[in-house]
Amino acid sequence: MARALVIVESPTKAKTIRKFLGDEYRVEASMGHVRDLPSSAAEIPASVKGKPWARLAVDVENGFQPVYVVPSDKKKIVSHLKAELAQCDTLYIATDEDREGESIGWHLLQLLKPTVPTHRMVFHEITQDAIEKALASPRALDEGLVQAQEARRVLDRLVGYTVSPLLWRKVAPKLSAGRVQSVAVRMMVIRERERMRFKTSSWWDLRLATAKSNLGFNAQLIQVNNVPVATGRDFDETTGELKPGRKVTLLDETQAGALAGRLREQPITVSKVDRKISTRSPYPPFTTSTLQQEANRKLGLPAKATMQTAQRLYENGHITYMRTDSVNLSTEAITAVRGMITSRYGADLLSPKTRQFTTKAKGAQEAHEAIRPAGTTMSTASELGLSGREAKLYDLIWKRTVATQMADARIATTTARMTITDPESNTPVLFRTTGREVLFPGFFRAYVEGTDDPAGALDDQQSPLPSLDVGDILVVNTLDAAGHETRPPARYTEATLVKSLESEGIGRPSTYASIIDTVQRRGYVRASGRQLVPTFTAMAVTQLLEQTMGKVVDLEFTASMEGWLDRIATGDDPLAYLKAFYDDQLLSGVAQGEQIDPRSVCTIKAASLEPYEVRLGRYGPYVEIKKEGEERKVVSLPDELAPADVTAETIAELIERAARGELPIGTHPEEKLPVFVRTGRFGAYVQLGEPTEDGEKPKRVSLPPGVEALDVDLDMAVALLGLPRPIGKHPEDEAVVVAGLGRYGPYVRHKKVFASLKKTDDVLTVDLARALELIAAKGKGRASAEPLRTIGPHPEDGDPIVVLDGRYGPYVKHKRINASLPDGVTVEAVTIEEAVALLEARAAKKAKRAPRKAKPRKAKAKKAAPKKAKAKKAAPKKAAAKKAAPKKAAAKKAAPKKAAAKKAAPKRRASKAKAKPAAAKPAE
Repeated sequence: MARALVIVESPTKAKTIRKFLGDEYRVEASMGHVRDLPSSAAEIPASVKGKPWARLAVDVENGFQPVYVVPSDKKKIVSHLKAELAQCDTLYIATDEDREGESIGWHLLQLLKPTVPTHRMVFHEITQDAIEKALASPRALDEGLVQAQEARRVLDRLVGYTVSPLLWRKVAPKLSAGRVQSVAVRMMVIRERERMRFKTSSWWDLRLATAKSNLGFNAQLIQVNNVPVATGRDFDETTGELKPGRKVTLLDETQAGALAGRLREQPITVSKVDRKISTRSPYPPFTTSTLQQEANRKLGLPAKATMQTAQRLYENGHITYMRTDSVNLSTEAITAVRGMITSRYGADLLSPKTRQFTTKAKGAQEAHEAIRPAGTTMSTASELGLSGREAKLYDLIWKRTVATQMADARIATTTARMTITDPESNTPVLFRTTGREVLFPGFFRAYVEGTDDPAGALDDQQSPLPSLDVGDILVVNTLDAAGHETRPPARYTEATLVKSLESEGIGRPSTYASIIDTVQRRGYVRASGRQLVPTFTAMAVTQLLEQTMGKVVDLEFTASMEGWLDRIATGDDPLAYLKAFYDDQLLSGVAQGEQIDPRSVCTIKAASLEPYEVRLGRYGPYVEIKKEGEERKVVSLPDELAPADVTAETIAELIERAARGELPIGTHPEEKLPVFVRTGRFGAYVQLGEPTEDGEKPKRVSLPPGVEALDVDLDMAVALLGLPRPIGKHPEDEAVVVAGLGRYGPYVRHKKVFASLKKTDDVLTVDLARALELIAAKGKGRASAEPLRTIGPHPEDGDPIVVLDGRYGPYVKHKRINASLPDGVTVEAVTIEEAVALLEARAAKKAKRAPRKAKPRKAKAKKAAPKKAKAKKAAPKKAAAKKAAPKKAAAKKAAPKKAAAKKAAPKRRASKAKAKPAAAKPAE
């Protein structure tokens, strides 16, 4: 029996479509892209390796031809699709109808090389009717869309793989650049710079509470003596001063309080009343961008989560295609919505005329419908059996779609002005109040759009005023002075960033979710509540790109590239544009960037930081202060501090607290524990973390000689905590040579040979060559200790007695016994008899001291041997002693000498414990 193979992107989509097709169709999933540019060096074909452009996988020398490979995880899928196609006589490519879907279809054809009839099958929703129509009217693959998508892929590759290495060399490893990503980051950085320049201003006004007919309302002061009272919009945000030419009254706290006191007992006269009735029309149905914005405002969903949820709803046949710029609704959908409104809400809430909307977004593509519930039944989320996030998002889409065909809402707005006479100057003081009342809800019954301003009111919120007439006399209930401060420009949220990107024509709404996710994963932005806060890394990277390749992060230039990609989709040749962009923007920018001092682009300067500068280091931002006559001070900035929230005052406080050891100087990048620089009884040290609940002490390392606590930044602290560190292998035996900090200072070690570092050496940077030099000198010193004189054989065993030059002068040596020569006795004059006498006296002195050293060890051993203590219990005398003391005390009574030794032992243990913070013993 003849069969047709239908290929879609996902298993869920395939499962849904199978329900609408008979046994003569085989529906399989490609699992997204089956071919792409290599993602690692291992995937680069052997034929390409060695080419100067191999890392790009784009032949920049011959027409910017991309080198495509099948990723290892897609090879089985491709083999499976080939096997399925071999059993079919028709092929339908049913990938999504957008540039990316068209490209996936093109790659499938390149790999499968079908010899059977092939068709492009497109639909905007997965319903029985839509699938049948798509089968009945297939089309050919759109080569223009394929070319546009391929050009976009090459363009993004060129930017990412050319610019990112520059960021690694000049800013930090593991950073990335992107054609749209870097522009989005710059937009957030520009906003943060505005906040850094912002100067807070304050002003005061009055808040009045009064009432009529038992209905209370509030009013705000707007004029004093016929001069407007200053508000936030009257101040310059960069200087904090009133804008030039503003003729306003600026009240301070004292003036506002005095005015309130004078007016509290005065009558209020209603001097003017305006009433206006306005209509509000419903919003257009959702596009990709507006869905992301509204889901973020109302449901708190990140753009990525919104798109993932919408994808599931689409693949299960619940909504139309979720990647669209269009606000159009099909005739069938409008008919279904209007019928549902009549039956569910009543005819009076139905719009008299059918509504269609026009897309206003820059560069929008009208290939699809707007996002709406699939089909014509307009089922609710509960009727479909949806739950959780899918139910909430579907409900949002359902309500927005329904609202498009509902009647306009009518709102009455009343504005009243009220006058109180100031008894001191006999001049008018004017207050204003505004009330809202929804006269006819219209589409508000189904849907009200959210707001990006937390203080903004929703459309359907009501605050009605009582019936006010000119001449009404009211009384003051309360009248208080109210202080205000100007607010800096709001940081972007995901909703406002998506809105700004779309309005600027940058990128495509379908890519915004992945872009926002990427910039957060790369450390350019962190989410704080709903705010997207750029980091100091973002600011350094933006500085570098602005200085080297300005057009790459220019908003207008990036938006113009979308227009160029649109023209390719209609037949333009991409070659000339790609060449000009690659040569003039990327290569020239990178060449310029190589000349830039990394320290300069990683230094953030701002008036709010003066006299300090923030610098981006290996482990994050820090402040370095070097003033003439003062110690150099370094303090890391906490990760949670936003650039615009760092001021000279906060830096000074951090420096002071860090000096006291109260604040960590940063977080260890591997251990993820706070790192402290503290000062103990034996000096300053670095500490990793805090003591644990089970009493485990944190790792501590003393600072090297000459290093002060305030000299230590996170980089140095992490390096110190990593000691001892391997610095290479010894060329003679391949044994590892290490550098470390020991009890007697910094050292290098090869096996059991330790060599102290000199004052000019740094334990954190000493290299293998220097270490071998020091170790060799130490070994040479030992080996070259030849006798100054051989006196003769020892009379008892015949072994030689020699004279050597020691650290404290010449001495005689026989086997392991050394004895210093007395003052006045020269090397040449000492006789064999004198030497033997000196050696015997030294041996006797050592033998006399030996028992005293052994006794504490013996006593210590007894302490750890409970069995012997039990055996002693049988002795009558000791048993009597135990009546007055514990077991150990009894033992002490029986052996006073040992007890005395035991008393000394704890002192030595306490001394060792206290010394721990001062120096970390090298691991041997």
